[in-house]
Amino acid sequence: MGQTIGVLATRQVAVGVVEDNALSGQIRVFPEGTDNPDTLRTMTGDEIAELIGQQVLIAARERQIDSVGVGFPGVIRCGIVEESPNLQQIKGFPFAAALSGVLARGGLKASVLILNDADAIAAGVAATRGDLEKLTRIWYLGDGVGFGRYPQTDGPWEGGHMVVSLDPKEHYCGCGGVGHLEGIMGHRAMRLRFLDMEPEEVFAAAKAGDARCQEFRRLWHKALAAGTASSIHMDGAGKFFLTGFNVRFVDLPLLKDYLQQMVKMSPLQSYSVEIVTDDAETRVIGAAVAAEQAAARG
Repeated sequence: MGQTIGVLATRQVAVGVVEDNALSGQIRVFPEGTDNPDTLRTMTGDEIAELIGQQVLIAARERQIDSVGVGFPGVIRCGIVEESPNLQQIKGFPFAAALSGVLARGGLKASVLILNDADAIAAGVAATRGDLEKLTRIWYLGDGVGFGRYPQTDGPWEGGHMVVSLDPKEHYCGCGGVGHLEGIMGHRAMRLRFLDMEPEEVFAAAKAGDARCQEFRRLWHKALAAGTASSIHMDGAGKFFLTGFNVRFVDLPLLKDYLQQMVKMSPLQSYSVEIVTDDAETRVIGAAVAAEQAAARG
């Protein structure tokens, strides 16, 4: 049985070989040592596919590679990037076909799966914890808000754009929608809301007793609780993991208190919420595991 290559492609490209749900060797990051972490934003879809393909071919040398999984931001269906707010230039790009072509020209015949990067995190957390038989969901709290689910199911699963408010003034989401979770919790959205303060300053001021910032801190946690509660009511109880650079703002006792107020049906109360570290290793493993499972399903 061959090995699988997992790829994380967000601001940079990270590539690793995975076997038995664990890394086999080191992760390669490209471009290395750059002062511009947003390299992919300046590239076309074909250029990104070529970059990833060349890095995969290097990692695949003298190995038997059966499948390749790529975690990528956006709505992805059947290997096509239907929407990618972070990399808008590749909207509609047939990513899987383009990457397969690069690999084939390099002599590598392997199945290719392109999946949402948050789904890759969810699969990676499930794999590294030995929970591949259980439902695992991820909230990624960063510039925006990502929602990942393992096992994958059909659908866009854009949980960060879940409506959690009916207030027409809640219009800070990057997609332009009103009342979205990301419009409250996203880093970009918080900067738009508090033009004179950074998010770090807002939460620090809340702790210091500033009334406006305290009110927003409560809203921020209620929004996350509402999104989580909606997922529980639609998809059942289970494990939720919080990750991303803005988990530093999460007050777990407060979040759980709001969740208890929102989820009252006893069959749905067997959920858990935990903060986990976001790292390239988990994402690469998750992308590889998802690709291996997709290949096995045919």
